[in-house]
Amino acid sequence: MRLARIDRPIGIWLLMLPCWWGVALATPSFPDLGMLALFALGALVMRGAGCTINDIVDRDFDRRVARTQDRPIPSGQVSARQAVIFALFLSLIGFIILIQFNLFTIFVGISSLLLVFIYPFAKRYTYWPQAVLGLTFNWGVLVGWSAVHADLALPPLVLYGAAILWTIAYDTIYAHQDKDDDLSIGVKSTALLFGSATRWWLLFFFAGTLVLVALSGWSIGLAWPFYAVLAVTAAHFAWQMRSLDLDNPRNCLRVFRSNRYAGLLIFAGIVLGQLAVS
Repeated sequence: MRLARIDRPIGIWLLMLPCWWGVALATPSFPDLGMLALFALGALVMRGAGCTINDIVDRDFDRRVARTQDRPIPSGQVSARQAVIFALFLSLIGFIILIQFNLFTIFVGISSLLLVFIYPFAKRYTYWPQAVLGLTFNWGVLVGWSAVHADLALPPLVLYGAAILWTIAYDTIYAHQDKDDDLSIGVKSTALLFGSATRWWLLFFFAGTLVLVALSGWSIGLAWPFYAVLAVTAAHFAWQMRSLDLDNPRNCLRVFRSNRYAGLLIFAGIVLGQLAVS
């Protein structure tokens, strides 16, 4: 359970919510509860698989970072071979969930695998691993839309762009926890790239998120409750900016985790905007 980060469910929320956004954006009524449940279960197992793959790749780095040295693989509680078997098992469950959807959605879901395997290596070669995470973690927007319509269109692509900017913002906050260790071992991140200018970058990414979410909703004609809830989301982002202490790891973690509420607000806004139209 620790290897799959079940004890830290925020990652499950952040993987699941973009899927729910895509389903809600595609559904001109209340989203199908069975479909939402499948995406929740899929997020649970695929986040676990992703964390396991990441820990296998990063096991040497994790031994040298205070926050991660007690994880199951670097601490020796689980061998790399056992972790590979576990990741394959979780991936099999994820595939069984995926094939409950239409054929187009199956192909869309499978096409994300390249990003899943690229991400753990990104921090070695680029200061933008948060962007690679954004591309990977939010693929569910496209899968969620296609699960309803069996196609892709401009609205979910715009929403996918919004989710990528959101992820860069919240994961930059998260990365500030490890910036000293990352610097010493040669791992790259946007936290190190942005440095003292981080707040300005966060402002840009949060603002871009709101603009693109608004555009995606406008493109399918969502009603006024969508924009009202989006204004509350903007206030939440402002709270994050005001509360954030980039030199306090505990504060960074608390603010990072609060993005669960931002994601739920966006989901609620899309659903209410759809219901007000119908």
